[in-house]
Amino acid sequence: MELHWFSPVVPVRTEKVGITLGVSNVETAAEELMKWPERGPKWNKAVQLCIDCFEDRASPQDVQKAFEEAAKEQGMLRSL
Repeated sequence: MELHWFSPVVPVRTEKVGITLGVSNVETAAEELMKWPERGPKWNKAVQLCIDCFEDRASPQDVQKAFEEAAKEQGMLRSL
């Protein structure tokens, strides 16, 4: 499977206390979104853009921006 890479990396909290994950592709972004306990409007947009990217209707950069916004909304965004 070919990964859909984006840059810059989006640092997010993980289920493991104190561990930050640098998300750099659409596939990992989609996996992480599915783990989040809370799901707001920006989460919905990010998930939809992941699907759109898999179907060549959105770019990895579109996903990166939406994923970062969703991470901010959910309190999952970390600084590098």
